[in-house]
Amino acid sequence: MNELLTTEIYNGKTLQDLISLEFLASLLGNVLAACLVLLVGYMIARWVSGRVKNLSERHARLDDTLFEFLGNIVRYVVFGLSFLIVLNTFGIQTTSLVAVVGAAGLAIGLALQGTLSNVAAGVMLILFRPIKNGDFVEINDESGTVKSINLNFTELASVGNVQIIIPNAQVWGNTITNYSAYDMRQAEWIWGVGYNADLKLAEQVIRDTITSDPRFVADPEPKVLVNGLGASSVDFMVRAWVKSADFLTYSKDMNRDVKIALDAAGIDIPFPNRTVHIVKEDT
Repeated sequence: MNELLTTEIYNGKTLQDLISLEFLASLLGNVLAACLVLLVGYMIARWVSGRVKNLSERHARLDDTLFEFLGNIVRYVVFGLSFLIVLNTFGIQTTSLVAVVGAAGLAIGLALQGTLSNVAAGVMLILFRPIKNGDFVEINDESGTVKSINLNFTELASVGNVQIIIPNAQVWGNTITNYSAYDMRQAEWIWGVGYNADLKLAEQVIRDTITSDPRFVADPEPKVLVNGLGASSVDFMVRAWVKSADFLTYSKDMNRDVKIALDAAGIDIPFPNRTVHIVKEDT
């Protein structure tokens, strides 16, 4: 029994040492210190991450998406350093651990190629920034406002405020239509008037209506052109510039306002009609 107690079994200590109050107190102290280090590391990680993210809020020219990404990276790095300090507290050699983690990472990487492709695409989205938070986009037949770009996926909010999650590989590998990329957009309509209508008057009524709205942008000049002679109407093609933020409401409102203005001017807006000739055969 005495030989068992005096046998070295852990880090130069005998079983008798292991069960001693002094060793248990030391072990408890290490555990408490480890918890304290992790807690402090977590708090510091959150604080530093928040400071990095707030940089874009204090400077309007800085991109929110980029600094949100950098803030997340800083948080993981700080928390990872805290974890390494905890391991050193328990006497674990972190050098060998890093080598083991590297080998395990390689094996995991081979098994998770799809996930890593999303991560790589996420990095490309952050670096080249074809889209950013707040943009209204269409990706892979899904449209909505960009809420966040993470390492694995991009989050959109649809017009009806429904969450849409798209893997980053599908975002980077597909055509992206960004409706918010430019400050200005060109609205376009096709409006038809009757063949008996005064075309000059109709053109003037349409032009006055679209240009009198305060959302209308005068430069470049609007276009009001006869686009074609339809089956039951003379069709005007109308183009006007507006700020991107006002595009949807302006283009929809003009459909109503032009209809009202044409009616007030006595200009007919015909609906499709068809003349049917009935031929009676002699019996």
